[in-house]
Amino acid sequence: MEVTKIKLLLRKINPNSRSMYWTLELASYLEDAPWPATKDELIDFAIRTGAPLEVVENLQDLEDEGDIYESIEEIWADYPSKDDFLFNEDEY
Repeated sequence: MEVTKIKLLLRKINPNSRSMYWTLELASYLEDAPWPATKDELIDFAIRTGAPLEVVENLQDLEDEGDIYESIEEIWADYPSKDDFLFNEDEY
């Protein structure tokens, strides 16, 4: 199925906008995304890589003003960085 057909199908499934919610698991599907990217590029990436429907829906709920997103932090401001984890890489 073509990506554009999938996008249209997803819009029919969820025509009403809802609040986005992100979890670490959902955000992890965008770790290898082609940053920087536009909203459409991220949606295409999520569909092509088999990300859960929630990821695609969250991306569709983004304001589309032609913005280019540099990283997941611009989409989910609370995305934890490596500094947020108490993990000492020198020990391993």
